[in-house]
Amino acid sequence: MSTPVDDPLARERSHLSSSRSALRAMREDVEALDITDVTANWVNAEVLARQIEERIKALADLSDTPLFFGRLDYLHAPGAEQAEGADGERFYIGRRHVHDHDGDPMVIDWRAPVSQPFYRASKKDPMDVALRRRFGYTRGDITAYEDEHLSDPAEAARTSKLLQQEIERPRVGPMRDIVATIQPEQDEIVRSGLSGTVCVQGGPGTGKTAVGLHRVAYLLYAHRERLARTGTLVIGPNRSFLHYIEQVLPALGELTVQQATVDDLVAHVEIKGTDDATAAVVKGDARLARVLRRALYAHVTMPTEPVVVVRGSRRWRIPAYELEELVRELFDRDIRYGAAREALPQRIAHAVLVQMERSGEAPDDRVQDAVARNSAVKAAVKAVWPAVDPAKLVLRLLSDAEFLAVHAEGILDEDEQKAILWAKPARSVKSAKWSAADAVLIDEATDLIQRTHSLGHVVLDEAQDLSPMQYRAVGRRCTTGSATVLGDLAQGTTPWATRSWQEALTHLGKQDALVEELTAGFRVPTDVITYASRLLPHIAPGLTPVMSIRENPGHFEVRPVAGPKDVVEACRELLRHEGSTGLIAADTRVPELAEALTEAGIPYLGPGEETTQDTRLTLVPASLAKGLEYDYVVLDEPQAVVDGEPDERTGLRRLYVALTRAVSGLIVTHAAGLPPQLASATLH
Repeated sequence: MSTPVDDPLARERSHLSSSRSALRAMREDVEALDITDVTANWVNAEVLARQIEERIKALADLSDTPLFFGRLDYLHAPGAEQAEGADGERFYIGRRHVHDHDGDPMVIDWRAPVSQPFYRASKKDPMDVALRRRFGYTRGDITAYEDEHLSDPAEAARTSKLLQQEIERPRVGPMRDIVATIQPEQDEIVRSGLSGTVCVQGGPGTGKTAVGLHRVAYLLYAHRERLARTGTLVIGPNRSFLHYIEQVLPALGELTVQQATVDDLVAHVEIKGTDDATAAVVKGDARLARVLRRALYAHVTMPTEPVVVVRGSRRWRIPAYELEELVRELFDRDIRYGAAREALPQRIAHAVLVQMERSGEAPDDRVQDAVARNSAVKAAVKAVWPAVDPAKLVLRLLSDAEFLAVHAEGILDEDEQKAILWAKPARSVKSAKWSAADAVLIDEATDLIQRTHSLGHVVLDEAQDLSPMQYRAVGRRCTTGSATVLGDLAQGTTPWATRSWQEALTHLGKQDALVEELTAGFRVPTDVITYASRLLPHIAPGLTPVMSIRENPGHFEVRPVAGPKDVVEACRELLRHEGSTGLIAADTRVPELAEALTEAGIPYLGPGEETTQDTRLTLVPASLAKGLEYDYVVLDEPQAVVDGEPDERTGLRRLYVALTRAVSGLIVTHAAGLPPQLASATLH
C-alpha cells in the first residue's frame, strides 16, 4: 500500500518504520559476526566477544522510546567540516545513529555536529535551518508533528506545544532522558569539551542532573576511544538516587559508565559507627589531610648506622651520611610514600654498584636487583622507611591522644582534637566502629601511600553536600581527567555543606573550572517554586531564584489537617491523576504514615523502588528526597522536617528540597503551625 503524497504524518510514520527495520538489520549484522578466525588467543576472543555483546545491547530498539524525535531541513549543505548531505537535505535527529544497507544515514545521533541546530537554532539565528520539526509520540508511535519555519521572516516565533507537553509528561518509573527537550543553555554545557571541568549551579527543576548525564553521553560520543581507555564514573548521593537515574544512559546507547556513591569509592573498611555533627565536621575538614601527611611521614627516620652488603668475599659499606642524602632526596621529590619506599632499596643498591665499578667490577642490572633484595638493605629500608597501613595510621590518630596532639599541633585546636578522638579506643582495624568520615580519612592516607587510579571523566551530582575531604576523595579519581560538578547551594543539608562553589572546586583540585548557573525551571510549577523560594533569603542569600517556564501553573495547596488519615486522603486525591505520587515526611513520622497507608489499603513503595501502573505512591523520608522527582507530592508537616535537623538553617534547606520534588502538583499538609519563613506565603 503506497503512502499518500499529501499525508506528511503517514510519510513520517513510514520513515520511522523503515528506520526501525534498518536498526534491526544493523543489530542482526553484529549478531552474525564470526570472530573465530580473527583473534590470536582466547584473551582477545573474550575481549572482542564482550565488545560485540555491548554493541548488540546498544543497538536495542526500545519499543516505547521514539527512535527519532525531530527533523531538520537545511537551506544549504552543512559546512565543509560537516560534509554530510547536499542542498536542502533533511536529517532526522534521534538517540542514536541508524543507517540503511547502503550506509546512508536514516537517523542522525543527537550528539553529531549536524544535529546541534535542533537545540540552538532560533528565529534570531536560524543557523541555516529552513524547518525544524518536532514529533509527538504515544507509546513509541508518531501521533503528531509541529513545524517551525525558522528562516521564514513572515512566521512569528512561538512556544512549542509538543515541547511543553514532553516537559510536563507524567513520569512513572525511573528518570528518563531529556534528549528531545534540551534547551540552548543546557546544550552549551552538554557539548562543552572534555578537557575542561564544568560546575553547574542549578535550582530545583532546572535539569542539572539530566544535563550532567547527557554531557557524559556526548563526551563518550566525541571522545569514545580515549574514554574507553580511561573510564567514566557518575557519583550520586545514595543508592536510591543512582537507581532512579540508572536507565538514562542506557536509553542513549551508553552502557559502560560506572555508578557509585562517595561511600562506595572509599570502602576500605566496613562502616559500623556514626559521628556526631561536631566530629563529622572536623573529620571532613581539609586540614585533616595535613595532619595525616605529618603522621605518615613521621614514620621516616634518618639513618644513624651504615649499610654493609656482603657479596661473596667482598663487603660493601654505604655510610650513614650517604644513606641520609638518599632519604632526603626522596623527601624533596615529594613522591608518594609507598613509591619512595620502593625506590629506596634501588637507590642503595645503585650506591653499592658505584663502589663495585670503582673497584674494577662490571655489575649489571641483575646485580643491582640482587643487592636491592639483600637482607641488609631490606633491614635498613624497614628501619628508615617502614611500611605503613593506612587504616592502622588513622586508627592510631583517632585512638592515641598524644599521637594526635603531636601531629595536629598548629592545625587543630584542643577542642577539635577532643571531638574526633574515640572515647573508647578500638583494639584493631577489624573491631573498630568506623564511620563514613573515617573511611574518607583512610582513603586520603591510602592515596598518600599509593596513587589513586584516575578516570577520564567524573560526574559528581548533589555535590553541595560533600565535605572538603570528600571533595578531595572525588578529585583523586579525576586528577588526570575532567569533571562535571552538579549541585544547588540552597539544597545543602549536611552540617559541612558547601558554602561556595569556588571553595568546593579548590578542594576538588579543579580551581579553573567554569561555573554555569541554570535558572530556568522546566520541572517545578510556578506556584510551587515561588512558594519554596520564600526560604532562599534564609538558606542561601544571593542565589538567583528559579523562574519556572512552565505554561501549566500546576496544582498547589496548603491544607490544614487533623491527622494521618487526612494526609492519606490527600494522597488518594492525587493518585486519581496520571503519574507518580510521593508522600514526603520527616523521617520520624514515616512509620506512623506507613501504618495509616496500610490501614487505608493504599500500596506504596520506598525510595528507589520502581513505580508501576498499579503502585504509584512512594513514601519518602525527607532525608532521602534529594534528587528524586514525582508528578505529585504530598508534603507532610513542614515544621517536623525542619525540627528533624540539628540546626534551623539545615532544616530549612531540607524543607526546600522536599517542597521542590513535585512536577505537576503539591499539597502541603500540616496539623502543627508552619515554619514562620513559610507562614506568610500560605495559599489556599
